[in-house]
Amino acid sequence: MLDREEFVEQAYFFGVLYERLGQDNTLQELLEQGRFEVLATTKLPMAIEFLSNELKHSGTIAPAMKKISHYFTPFQRYIVEQSETDRGRLDFKTALLILKHEAEYRSRSDNRQGFFLYQFETLCRNRLNYDLGLKAMSEDPLYSPEWKEWILIVRKQLGFVDIADLIYGRSQEFVKYRKRHLGDDAEADYPILFGEREGKIAFANRRKDPLFLFAAMQRHLAYPPVPKREVREDALEMVPQMHRRIERLEQRIKLMEEEQRHGIDITKFYASHRPAPLDEIE
Repeated sequence: MLDREEFVEQAYFFGVLYERLGQDNTLQELLEQGRFEVLATTKLPMAIEFLSNELKHSGTIAPAMKKISHYFTPFQRYIVEQSETDRGRLDFKTALLILKHEAEYRSRSDNRQGFFLYQFETLCRNRLNYDLGLKAMSEDPLYSPEWKEWILIVRKQLGFVDIADLIYGRSQEFVKYRKRHLGDDAEADYPILFGEREGKIAFANRRKDPLFLFAAMQRHLAYPPVPKREVREDALEMVPQMHRRIERLEQRIKLMEEEQRHGIDITKFYASHRPAPLDEIE
């Protein structure tokens, strides 16, 4: 695990990228600026320089984050990787905000229950791949071996078993239920990862939309709210774009109709741009 000051500087760095990206600054320029703004006594400036070099060569930074996995966690790398894919559902600015909130949370808490719920809710709200996302979560150094084993179990059972049931089954509240019905000797045969509070919340949200579970957990565990992509009304921008596309479609339809009737007269496309005679150039 990194020192607290590393996560404090990471949160600042991701926040700076989020705020300044799109303000006539390229990501390459922002990385160069951020390298000099963050605390020089941390390892982050060297990590940023490595990201900058990778961006120059490949146009992405996720491969560099994977190469320095001792500094950036697999989950951080996965979030950036999903934002850099051509067909990804996660945009880069939302990914930066996710990483900013997570780094802030790491700098002030090591609550594994809160981290699991924040990361899992991130996958859910942003419609990311659960299989790859949970695999990345299981490799996070924050989690103990018992947690990593359970996360991989969730990875296998998700879709067949409700997430609220999976949490409730590993809670102290479930142990109390067993003791009430089976006697005081009825202990769980597996590690208990959640307390009574989390178990009660999970039980109350069984067979419900998982978003209700996440909202209740976030209120009681006080982990950061999960960012999600904001849907903006771009009607004013879309109208001229649609107008240009319709014009291009109309032109293509006219060409197809002419070709079917008597062929296309291509001379009209370059008549107005016909080059000057050689004698005039001389």
